[in-house]
Amino acid sequence: MRRWRAMRHIIVVGCQGSGKTILAVKLGRKLRLPVVHLDMLYWRPGYKASLRLRVANAIAGEGWVVDGSYSGRAFDLTLARADTLIVIKRPRWFCLWCTARRSAFYRDVTRPDLPEGCPEQFDWNLMREVWRYNANRWPRIEAERLKYGAQVSVVRLNNDRETEDFLDASSPET
Repeated sequence: MRRWRAMRHIIVVGCQGSGKTILAVKLGRKLRLPVVHLDMLYWRPGYKASLRLRVANAIAGEGWVVDGSYSGRAFDLTLARADTLIVIKRPRWFCLWCTARRSAFYRDVTRPDLPEGCPEQFDWNLMREVWRYNANRWPRIEAERLKYGAQVSVVRLNNDRETEDFLDASSPET
């Protein structure tokens, strides 16, 4: 099994409901790195600074795990500093189920990865985005990866076993 070391600037991408946030939090905890939730930086009521400035400030440190891509908005910034890109590929039905379950579980409550004032609600538009992720979002993410981060190591995780094996093989040692 490959030992993943020297990961200090990590981006976790995947469809909504694929497990990005859970993996980012677990990896951040294991590697003792701060986790940057891009949703937290994007959904800021009344915040005046631009998303790009907030992302640039959040990734200025010596190490981090970024939860999400925000392709077309900030992915080029994070990729430019990343050493590892983790791609979570889960079946569409799985992502739909997890997104619906999350909406029910956190209904009208602010999730830990979102700022105050942004309560979880069931959203048909979000479900449509999940359904169309492979056709609409993934090609953009892959194109930006090739353009801005072709040199970045890519880890592809397809299921819980691969994710757990990857976490077990990850080490805070450099």
